[in-house]
Amino acid sequence: MKLRLAVLIPCYNEATTIGQVVGDFRRALPAAQVYVYDNNSADETAAVAEREGAVLRRELMQGKGHVVCRMFSEIEADVYVLVDGDATYDASVAPALVRQLLAEQLDMLCAARRADAPSAYRLGHRTGNRLLSGMVSWIFGNQFSDMLTGYRVFSRRFVKSFPALSSGFEIETQLTIHALEMRMRVAEVLTDYFERPSGSTSKLRTFGDGWRILRTIAYLVKDERPLMFFSSLFAALASLSLLLAFPVLVEFRETGLVPRFPTAILATGTMLLGFLCLACGMILDTVSKGRREARRLHYLATPALDPGSAFDLPDNPPR
Repeated sequence: MKLRLAVLIPCYNEATTIGQVVGDFRRALPAAQVYVYDNNSADETAAVAEREGAVLRRELMQGKGHVVCRMFSEIEADVYVLVDGDATYDASVAPALVRQLLAEQLDMLCAARRADAPSAYRLGHRTGNRLLSGMVSWIFGNQFSDMLTGYRVFSRRFVKSFPALSSGFEIETQLTIHALEMRMRVAEVLTDYFERPSGSTSKLRTFGDGWRILRTIAYLVKDERPLMFFSSLFAALASLSLLLAFPVLVEFRETGLVPRFPTAILATGTMLLGFLCLACGMILDTVSKGRREARRLHYLATPALDPGSAFDLPDNPPR
């Protein structure tokens, strides 16, 4: 049985590199349909992609997250390869990634970045990625060393059960957490990561995008782990209440009076607010489990990939 394979390339002002990326993936995966979604580029990205034989579509809402979510909703395939259009990822390993996804019946396979040149994967990006990946591993489970890689292979089950909520570069965080929350079969392999070609500039902002990703993690913790989130608020508010109440209680014990009446009211209100957060966390935790079960049922309703299926994959595709 032949399965449908799609290569998805979100693009914004990548005229310098998109031709190389489309050509490399068409050679590596000749049976695949290559899609390029142009995100309001001001250069010749769209024209170059079409000239190289890609199916060109456009997404007017700015941001990589919007583009990926539109791709997932519109494109019908059995296996999806998602890659950035900046020519920093190795197209020659794509057949091996697809084979591994099929052989191990995975839902997501991440190509973790391995860069020989320090300028290809800057220290600030590497450090931030390590910190964010460690945070997600601690909260949602230890699975990935490179949570922010832009090179992934997905099953149809993953793509059609993914909730489209992200807008920018935090899309990688949401993809990772969705897989962990759904307890999908996932894996990670090291692949080469190259320096951007001359004339190509990165769209990443180390601190701006890092802050957005951190904020996304906080939102997802609130939505997916509400008891943990609101229990943390309870602990903080309860600690503040006890800190405020301590001198009031000491003075009451010594004199039998409460001269700091406003402080006593504030301490009481803070403790009540803390218990309200705890109650909200317990209620929302039940709601969250119900939502997770519904998403899991939707995920299971999509047929799994047949490991016996095949693609026309060259054994040694050119680099």
